[in-house]
Order: sequence, then structure tokens, then C-alpha cells
Amino acid sequence: MNDLHIRAADPSDIAAVLGFWQVAAEGTSISDDEQGVARLIARDPEALLLAERDGALLGSVISGFDGWRCHIYRLAVHPGARRQGIAAALLAATEERFVALGGRRADAMVLERNELAHHAWKAAGYGPEEAWRRWTKPLR
Repeated sequence: MNDLHIRAADPSDIAAVLGFWQVAAEGTSISDDEQGVARLIARDPEALLLAERDGALLGSVISGFDGWRCHIYRLAVHPGARRQGIAAALLAATEERFVALGGRRADAMVLERNELAHHAWKAAGYGPEEAWRRWTKPLR
């Protein structure tokens, strides 16, 4: 695991990240396009973290902090690299970022149908908060 490198994405990574999400991420987001990822990187250059080994992209996570809440999105690990601690390393980096920014609690977007992910999130100390439900409205 010592050869795993975690770094913030930059604009040159956008195409690779979008391709990676097609292979490694469950579901899609309305922002899964070049403009969406470019906007994220421009707004918060440290939010999109990538895990690499020998130059290969093996994992990603978006660690968004709005000054009030800490939000985790798009935690994904390449199917051929799962169960190697990559998600745990990304979450540790995310949590360190949040603490440094003054965050107090992190929440994660986890698909209900992705039961494999439920096990990983529980192992990392996260759990569903049944009192809340996410409400959404497309803006375009």
C-alpha cells in the first residue's frame, strides 16, 4: 500500500476521471461531464482526490466542504483493485482534509442498491441516518 499515491486532480485529469467513473463508479450523476468536473476543480482544487499506483488511476473521491458541512461523493475504486485498502486510504485523506478545514461531521452519498458499497462504508465507520432523506430538483 505504500506505493499508493493520493493527490488532488487537476484539469488535465478530467477525461481520465470521466472514463474511470464509467468503469469503477456505480450509477451516474448529472454532473458527470467535462464541464461539471472542470467546474468542481476550478471551485475547489483540493476536492477531487485521486488514488494512483504506478501512474494508473485506481480510485477517486470528491470531498466537498461548503464551510458548513462535509460531503463525500463518487468514492470509487477500480474493480480490479478492490479490497486493497484504496477506499480506506481515500477516506482517510478526505477526513484529514475536512478536519483541517474545520469540519465536524462527514456525510456520504451512497446508492441504496449498491450493497457492496454499504459494507465498505460500514467498515469505515459510516452508517445511514434514517431521519433524513435527500430531496433533489434538477436545475435544468
